[in-house]
Amino acid sequence: MLKAGVLGAGHLGKIHLKLLQQSTKYELVGFYDASKEASEQIETEFGYKSFPSMESLINACDMVVVVTPTSTHFECAEKVLKAGKHLFIEKPITQTVAEAEQIRDLAKEMKVRGQVGQVERFNPAFQAIKDKINNPMFIETHRLAEFNPRGTDVSVVLDLMIHDIDAILSVVKSPVKAVSASGVSVISETPDIANARIEFENGCVANLTASRISLKKMRKARFFQRDAYISVDFLEKKCEVVKMKDAPKEIDDFAMVLTNAEGIKKQIYFENPKIEANNAILDELESFYEAIKADRTPEVSLKQGTEALRVAMLIIENFKKI
Repeated sequence: MLKAGVLGAGHLGKIHLKLLQQSTKYELVGFYDASKEASEQIETEFGYKSFPSMESLINACDMVVVVTPTSTHFECAEKVLKAGKHLFIEKPITQTVAEAEQIRDLAKEMKVRGQVGQVERFNPAFQAIKDKINNPMFIETHRLAEFNPRGTDVSVVLDLMIHDIDAILSVVKSPVKAVSASGVSVISETPDIANARIEFENGCVANLTASRISLKKMRKARFFQRDAYISVDFLEKKCEVVKMKDAPKEIDDFAMVLTNAEGIKKQIYFENPKIEANNAILDELESFYEAIKADRTPEVSLKQGTEALRVAMLIIENFKKI
């Protein structure tokens, strides 16, 4: 077992504490939070050990989870890595791309592993479908949430859209060529609703919409590729594959067949991949354990977290041009 600790004991920090305690791969050492009052309350209520300083917690651990406000990610991550400890850091990796690159390079220099908490990569619907996404050429995502002041310290792009940016970058094997976007601040000082178009060098286009002022929740992605349409519902944890193949000579009476303008007949096939129920946060933590033990690149590496942030910042920069 690896000794693990948590920096930051807010809403998500408490979830990490609970799951690390449940895990058979980690030994939960405790946590540090800047609020003495909150620390005492959590220690009393849940029994987790509160450390008097960030440094004392880091020194007691093999791996540290950083779940502090984004503005403090760089400071915390730097201390963890310089102490030679493995780093699990929630998204977005840092506030700026320059900071993210420093963290990425420092982990390499210290020969420790780092993973970014992009939990949707471990969503069971995405896990069931990701291997079927092969060279998509058009992608559309919608991530809508009801207003929650907890995430408004950053733009909706870094709060919500970055989940879809990361998922898209994980399946499109081509560099980003161009980004255009628009965003509107309705309640917060930063945009609450945004739309972005990402163009890739291989011709793929992704259209992303994110809002944190919607009346209903939605987290959907659609991938269109040659002879196939793939949909993922991250919220309902459902997925579907619609494939088109050349119709056989003998067509079943119940088969769905389309004929194009050239007279070519295509048969439509529906697939509903089996989805294995899971706890996505526990899975990402334990996959990081496996990466550390096997000394291999984690599923969501610091490099990937940096690239997702880079694209997110290009989107945010586009808002300023409007």
